[in-house]
Amino acid sequence: MGKKLLLIMVSFSLVLALAAMPLMMACEEEVTPPGEEEEEEEEEEEERPPDYDTRESIVFGGARPLTGPLQIFELTSFGPCYQLWVDDVNAEGGLYVEEYGRRLPIELKIEDDGSDLGNSTRLLEKLILEDEVDFLIPNCSTAFLYASAPLANKYGKVYVTGEGGATTLTAMLGDLPYVFCTLNYADYYQMPVLADTLAEAGAETAALIYLNDLHGIEYDHTAMSEFTRVGIQVIMNEAVPPYTEDVELVMKQAQASGADVFCAFVYPPTTMAVVGQSMALGYSPNAMVIGPGGSAEYFNLAFGPIVDGLIGFGAFNRQSSPALDAYVDHFIEANAETALALFGSESGMLDYWASAIFYAGLQCLGQAIEMAGTLDQDAVRDVLATAHFDTVFGDTWFYTPGGPSGGGILAKECHPGEIGQWQNGVFEVIGYEGVTDILPNYVITADFIYPKPAP
Repeated sequence: MGKKLLLIMVSFSLVLALAAMPLMMACEEEVTPPGEEEEEEEEEEEERPPDYDTRESIVFGGARPLTGPLQIFELTSFGPCYQLWVDDVNAEGGLYVEEYGRRLPIELKIEDDGSDLGNSTRLLEKLILEDEVDFLIPNCSTAFLYASAPLANKYGKVYVTGEGGATTLTAMLGDLPYVFCTLNYADYYQMPVLADTLAEAGAETAALIYLNDLHGIEYDHTAMSEFTRVGIQVIMNEAVPPYTEDVELVMKQAQASGADVFCAFVYPPTTMAVVGQSMALGYSPNAMVIGPGGSAEYFNLAFGPIVDGLIGFGAFNRQSSPALDAYVDHFIEANAETALALFGSESGMLDYWASAIFYAGLQCLGQAIEMAGTLDQDAVRDVLATAHFDTVFGDTWFYTPGGPSGGGILAKECHPGEIGQWQNGVFEVIGYEGVTDILPNYVITADFIYPKPAP
């Protein structure tokens, strides 16, 4: 009887022990040693940015030509593009930044540099050091870019560029890891395409004038090299002062040269003066190439049928792709009221060289911030240097000449065009046979007309 009772008691104890095991295990899992929970919460808070609770926006700051001779670019080139991109981003609630766990709208802080180079770089430094903006809106023009890019890089600020070629800057990009150039330019890859297109059409001689600053010098030197490569002889080459409208003598000299091709690597208002003076002289070479401004809709509106046959840089139009067709509609709708007031047409602010490529560059920057999940400049820079982005150009990326540790250029393989020609009021993308072997995204929208129609 005693043995039987003992066996029952042992069995009962085993049942109780087995029943209690899950509860004991659960307790072991749930119990946090004293102080450990507080340490986890503190670690989570330490990972948050110090302004996690107070930050309301991402501030983009820039020194731009709101006045002065470069103002036309703020009105019709990069200016309306960054404004449109900011409006589009903010319409979605801002950029989603993971380290803040929310979308942050973009706030703009734009200073007027008065189109003055010294003032522009001084204001850029002020925006970085005093205003402590998060990201930069780029300065305007090739010379301003050359001065401001190393300055932004010095302070470790990501600098996605706007107006301005980078022929001279390209060799420096390996040492400028924060600089990313968006615009296509003289040797990347406009002049090579222009030279091959002209040579294929039968051009043999050329007369050149160029703006006596970095923009003009880069285009002039590249033209000399590329024309020589394809057998086009340069028989005249003259510099003109920045922003001059007095071009009568050089235009007469070009006319007297009898050159097949006339190129004017100049900025507005000289661009407009060149066309006006050619009309006054009755000068109509087989091909006329006009620099910045020549691909802008306001240029077509100002001169009408007179521009037919003129060549400008770029290039894209509605036929380039469905995405770019939609972009043109979107841009015109967003700027219609201002363009109508300034130029008498809702499309007057559209630039078929730069508008879409600038917007694509800003899309890359916005997506890089979201991919990085932070406003940290190094992290965003690394994404820009290595990632691919979905833009109005489709698959878009930056080529880094000095390797991924350096700065970049929006890859030529993404460009929808390099040169265009006004034909019946449309800026058509032109090129030569086989251009897509080098530039796979290139879409020729019309045949090159050579010789151009007489005005």
